[in-house]
Amino acid sequence: MTNDYRVKEALSKLLSGDSLSREEARHVMEDIMRGDVTPAQIGALLAGLRLKGETVDEITGLAEGMRNAAKQVNTSREQLLDTCGTGGSGIHKLNVSTVSAIIAASSSVRVAKHGNRSASSRSGSADVLEALGVNIHLSSENAAECLDRIGICFMFAQMFHPAMKYAAAPRRELGIRTVFNMLGPLTNPAGADRQLLGIYDKTKTETVAAVLRELGLKRAMVVSSLDGLDEISLSAPTRISELRNGDLRTYELTPEDMGLRTQSLSDVLGGEASDNAKIILNILKGERGAHRDIVLANAGACIYVSGQADSIREGVQIAADMIDTGKAHSKLQQLIETTGGMSHVS
Repeated sequence: MTNDYRVKEALSKLLSGDSLSREEARHVMEDIMRGDVTPAQIGALLAGLRLKGETVDEITGLAEGMRNAAKQVNTSREQLLDTCGTGGSGIHKLNVSTVSAIIAASSSVRVAKHGNRSASSRSGSADVLEALGVNIHLSSENAAECLDRIGICFMFAQMFHPAMKYAAAPRRELGIRTVFNMLGPLTNPAGADRQLLGIYDKTKTETVAAVLRELGLKRAMVVSSLDGLDEISLSAPTRISELRNGDLRTYELTPEDMGLRTQSLSDVLGGEASDNAKIILNILKGERGAHRDIVLANAGACIYVSGQADSIREGVQIAADMIDTGKAHSKLQQLIETTGGMSHVS
């Protein structure tokens, strides 16, 4: 079967309202990643999936195809955490998942953080880490070395998914959320087996958690707050679909459940990368307030999903201790110094 025929067959099914199998979706993504699909066909595929509504099999197959085309970081995947989220909330907030990853790493969680520059906010994870002085332009080998040496690395999505260039123009021209907004967090180049994944659409937490199960993750939490954040919020309950030992359960989490106070959404907003970098440094140096608390909530969930705590509340307490003892700030300094000694890769 030719690549062109496969794509046209997939389009025909989608436009008839039928779903693709996992294998069909994987083949289509592999064709896209090889540059064998035209921009018009890519746009039609994305629109067709969006209109029909993506299934677990479709998202899983697409993620597998994208993973197969990515540069891989060769390291032990056991007990390895990612905190990459979808973005797309439209709310200019602090880079909570990024600082949460640093705090989790300071508590002996192995963290392979996957992320990109900003698409819809003012500061993506790559932007704020760069503003903090971290060298984000690491090769696969350097990322693996960094992870082995200090227990955390950052994998800049643009460098690890070069084949995404074939989908860039159709995505930009469509100008709508597509399945690609979900695929980034599902394609960790180091194959992390644990994840805290924030999504913008609270109706899809169970779907994305089911995809993570199909992709072989051991534990995960897919979170979406009722006030529109793609992370655990302190200004509204958060919908959570948790994967643990193959079982899925969905529930709502409130700030009080974590031993934290409700905060106004306006108090946890951020700004440009330079602004967020200053806020992160202040948090890691012990400054208290709403920014610290929302970070504690998400860092606590990271520590919990990694198996270092029996509850998110306990994880929050461990995260607070990592800040108050200076360990979290020291971990950031280690990341800056270790990556600074590595070559920039363009």
